[in-house]
Formats: sequence, C-alpha cells, structure tokens
Amino acid sequence: MTASESSGSVVRRILLGSQLRRLRETRGITREAAGYSIRASESKISRMELGRVSFKARDVEDLLTLYGVTEEAERAALLGLAREANLTGWWHSYGDVLPGWFQTYVGLEGAASHIAVYEVQFIHGLLQTEGYAHAVVTRGQPQACDSEVERRVALRLERQKLLVSERAPAFHVVLDEAALRRPYGGPEVMRAQIQHLISVSEQPNVRLQVMPFAFGGHAGESGAFTLLRFPESDLPDVVYLEQLTSALYLDKPDEVGQYERVLARLGADGLSPEKSRDLLGGLLREA
Repeated sequence: MTASESSGSVVRRILLGSQLRRLRETRGITREAAGYSIRASESKISRMELGRVSFKARDVEDLLTLYGVTEEAERAALLGLAREANLTGWWHSYGDVLPGWFQTYVGLEGAASHIAVYEVQFIHGLLQTEGYAHAVVTRGQPQACDSEVERRVALRLERQKLLVSERAPAFHVVLDEAALRRPYGGPEVMRAQIQHLISVSEQPNVRLQVMPFAFGGHAGESGAFTLLRFPESDLPDVVYLEQLTSALYLDKPDEVGQYERVLARLGADGLSPEKSRDLLGGLLREA
C-alpha cells in the first residue's frame, strides 16, 4: 500500500461519514434512532459521521437501508468507500507512541494538497532536523525512555517524506521569530536546523515566511494552528488546533474562514520568503 492510499483512507472515512450524515438528516432521522438501528449509541453515530472511527460493512448496509438508499449502484459505491476507508495507514505501526487524536491528523496531513501553518513555540514538525526533533521530544516527554524518544523522532522524520514525494502538497509556513530564537539542543543543533530551513525554503512547493519581532503585535494572537485543504471537492477545509492531551478539528466554513483571514494577514505582514531567508542567514552567522 502506498502512503497516498493509506492517507486517502482517512479522507474517505470523512467523506463517507459526511454522506451518511446528509442521508440521515434528509430523512429526518435522529442520531439516537440511527444508533438503535445498528445496535450502537448516539455517540457512535456522531463519531462515524465525523470520520473518527472505522466502518463495519454491516453497519453501513443497515444505515443505508434505514435511510432509504435502495438503488444498488449507490449502495455499492458507498460500501466500496467503506472498504477503502478501513485501509490501515503506515502511521498505525507507530501506535505505541501516537495518540489516537493525532493519528487522524497524520492521515489528513498526508492527503492534503495544501498545508498552511503558523508556529510560535518551535519549528514545525515537517521541517525539523533529526537533532532538533530529538531535543523537542526529550523536552516535551521528560519521562520517556530512549527507545520511545527514538520512535517519536522516527515518526516525525517519516512524516517529512511527504514534502518531497511525487504528490507533495503546497506548504506555506509562517514561523514566529520566537520559534527561531528559542534554543533546542544546543548551538550545533540550532545551526543545523536553521541551515535546513534555508535549504527547504528553496523547494518550489514550500513558502517559508518569518513573522519578525520588529513587527510587534500581529494577527496570530490566538497561537499556532494548521489549515489543511484537499483535492476532493466534497471535503471541506480543516483547521487543526493541537492541545496538550487532545486536538480540535474545525470544518465549519465561518470558523475556517476566520483562520484563512489570519493566515492572509500573517502572510502579508510577515517577511517575504526572500527576506525571511536573509533573516535566517543572519541567525546562522550569529549562531
């Protein structure tokens, strides 16, 4: 199975869930009633419709019957989507160090055609060197044993292959200057990390900008976030907000629109990619 197939399974899960939700709402059926029809709870239906769980063929068949979907071709198409949605992603092999709420993100990240992020605390995971990632993981997981730290770092490096793959997404990252000046791992690690940022910023699919201290207060006052856009027209843009023990996934157009406007302002107010490289070069000389 290719990385795009396994990442696509998350997208298909969300697509199937949204289609089941539309069918249920069109028929005026409550989540509670839908859950009863498949011997499950209302919360299970909610998780299915959000694409957060895998699908059993029998459950999908029973829901389609309840929703009045009798045309064989339509049923077959949705059941086929359910089978594809249950493909296991490559990241499941890291399940011992990967919380369930982040597995969803890794799948969405791998399926996105456009990724835009704002970071303030540290360099984004897709841009971290091995040494920097090791320092970040060690600082964030002080109780983790050496093998767990290595697994977490390996997962991060595996994710980075996305940026140089055949279907690499457009990647727009705005880094607060604070992320560049906050040391992780010592001078050598930071020099290597800044040099890596300069190199990656020259890739045609990467647009790297720095929001400098000199600008003062700016639009990113709410903190770090990620905006994901997908090639599938049926799938809405998603804003990912990571928390300490969980994450929020926003897909309502008005909420996503607010983050899009913040990104636009950050892009307009931040240093251009060329000037950002100049700033990085200055940091490299200072290091």
